[in-house]
Amino acid sequence: MILLDALANAGGAIGAGLAAIGAGLGIGQIGKGAVESIARQPEAMNDIRANMILAAALVEGAALFGIIVGFLAMVLK
Repeated sequence: MILLDALANAGGAIGAGLAAIGAGLGIGQIGKGAVESIARQPEAMNDIRANMILAAALVEGAALFGIIVGFLAMVLK
């Protein structure tokens, strides 16, 4: 039983950490693509910025879901 609790805590912590790392990498790639796109087409800056913010918000929402699931795995054994 103690081993099961320890594995649940470890799995939840690793899952939450991976979700946060994945979100950081994903939002970084979104920002990189937006900057490159604006450099190529400065006249489309407003459309690119709006799409970038929407995509970043979706990635952040998915990451938050993953973090919450990881914490729940640790708490609700």
